[in-house]
Amino acid sequence: MQKKENSIEKYNELAFLISKETTKKYSTSFYSASKFFDSKTRKAIHSVYGFVRLADEIVDTFHDYDKKALLEKLKKDYSIAYDLGISANPILHSFQITVKEYNIPNEYIENFLKSMSADLEKKEYKTKEEANDY
Repeated sequence: MQKKENSIEKYNELAFLISKETTKKYSTSFYSASKFFDSKTRKAIHSVYGFVRLADEIVDTFHDYDKKALLEKLKKDYSIAYDLGISANPILHSFQITVKEYNIPNEYIENFLKSMSADLEKKEYKTKEEANDY
């Protein structure tokens, strides 16, 4: 008799697959280079890329929509995913698993999202300090 796969395991697998396909679709060179890592590391890389790509799409692509509101929603949705340990958004789901598994400091994620917000408001930096803050 075959062992029946747990539903959350199926969802986890799907979430990581969607992050992998996102990486493959948006950056073929990055995706190809990730093949040099072991499968566990590669899954983590794809989940991080998926999250970063999602934020970047909001900022750089969704021109006909309220980008600020969408980015704020992404921030909130990620926070909820992290707190609950699950998300209905597969990219956020795989990312929160990776963040916890690799102990990625929340400060890194906050700084990244802060830089995405800055992209919505200011494009030119006049001082080195402003650029460093970005």
